[in-house]
Amino acid sequence: MLLWRCAHWAAGALLGMASLAVAAQALPPELQKAWKATKLPDSSLSLEIREAGGPVIARVNAEVPRNPASVMKTVTTWSALSALGPDYAWRTRLASDSGARVDAQGTLQGPLYVVGGGDPYFRPDDLWDLLRQLRLRGVKNLSEVVVDRSRFGDVTIDPGEFDGAADSPYNASPDALMVGFGASRILFYPDVQTRQWIPIVDPPTRNVRIEGQLQWLDGRCTSSPAVMANIQVQNHQAVVHIGGKVAGACGEFSYYRLIGSQADHFEGLFRLLWQELGGTIARGFVSGKAPSSAKTLVWHDSPWLSDVIRQINKNSNNVMARMTFLTLGAELKGTGATLSSSAQAVLEVMKNQGVDTTGWVLVNGSGLSRQGRVTAHGLAQMYDNIWRSPLMPEFVSSLAISGVDGTVRKRLRAGDTRGQAHLKTGTLRNSRALAGFVRGTSGKRYILVSLVNDPSSWAVRNFDDAIVRWLASK
Repeated sequence: MLLWRCAHWAAGALLGMASLAVAAQALPPELQKAWKATKLPDSSLSLEIREAGGPVIARVNAEVPRNPASVMKTVTTWSALSALGPDYAWRTRLASDSGARVDAQGTLQGPLYVVGGGDPYFRPDDLWDLLRQLRLRGVKNLSEVVVDRSRFGDVTIDPGEFDGAADSPYNASPDALMVGFGASRILFYPDVQTRQWIPIVDPPTRNVRIEGQLQWLDGRCTSSPAVMANIQVQNHQAVVHIGGKVAGACGEFSYYRLIGSQADHFEGLFRLLWQELGGTIARGFVSGKAPSSAKTLVWHDSPWLSDVIRQINKNSNNVMARMTFLTLGAELKGTGATLSSSAQAVLEVMKNQGVDTTGWVLVNGSGLSRQGRVTAHGLAQMYDNIWRSPLMPEFVSSLAISGVDGTVRKRLRAGDTRGQAHLKTGTLRNSRALAGFVRGTSGKRYILVSLVNDPSSWAVRNFDDAIVRWLASK
């Protein structure tokens, strides 16, 4: 996996090691008891708490690089927002050769170019509307479809590489022409008369079929339906073998899975929608690049970046974060963005804002990595910059609200903390993180960055919540 490693990593690590002996004592007295209750070693914690635009309140091992898990998404989203602007949008285009005509039968001369813009929120509905707009312009018959993914370089990954869950949507490979996050919905509805579960693939593309069945159970629905699925792909054809036992009382349910490659998913969906619109394709699909002289026929623009980052941060969407990371690389370092060029772009944005990135390791922009590293001090600097930026409202509104929505909707729900903090969580094996802004009773805002790397990192949750409660009371 491509990594961008900052220089002086060792220096940052040594500085952090020197501070371990006074780690517990560096905490405010009100928080020392909560930290001791975690039974985590002092060496596992990196913490910085400061008043927004003001002094540091507490700092523990803040220069030690840690894996921030999904808190890394805030680095990606802030870099994109500050460098590209809140009104930035991704454009997906359908184009033809310059001068190409549509004959009386609706046949487009030459190929149709589908030019991907790296849109992280390009949905099947958007592709359908794009193709519908093409049909409204009299195009019915296509000779060949050339798919242009050149905005990104070779960024394809093995979806099973990270944790072996190759069919989980959060592991989807980034792609300049991703549709619907590259995932398919498998819907099960109960046929009460025959006591059978009927499976349906949505979208019902011709290159995916289901084999096997769920066993129908009588009685109450006591838990979420558990379905076993084994996906096999050969020659661009996918077979989903299903199994399991589900009570009929559970009613209709569905779940999402990655089925085949991004290219196969896009082609299958394109063919399905084009056929439903009455269109034909003579030769098929090839990968290529649209000529610079190509004429744009129709296009689709994504929601603004300020809206997209809300999806990323509140719901911790890994796929959208990866796509935004690569987009920043394409915009600042040129087309054909890679993980390396995108990491360089992000680090340049951070350094230009005065953020100390010593020891930082940026892998894919989503935090779904064992190698990613940031420091609590550097992140706190970034959040302080955010607070003083005119773009602060757009960014803060992208974070989950304590006890209200996103990944902290079930945390900090008591009256003294509910709605008082805008936070980003991070959760991986051996890594827990919490970062964001807390409003105190005084009306002041406080910045919190807490990073823990330890096999028992899960134990830090009550400590992190105690920090939020303490800050909310100030």
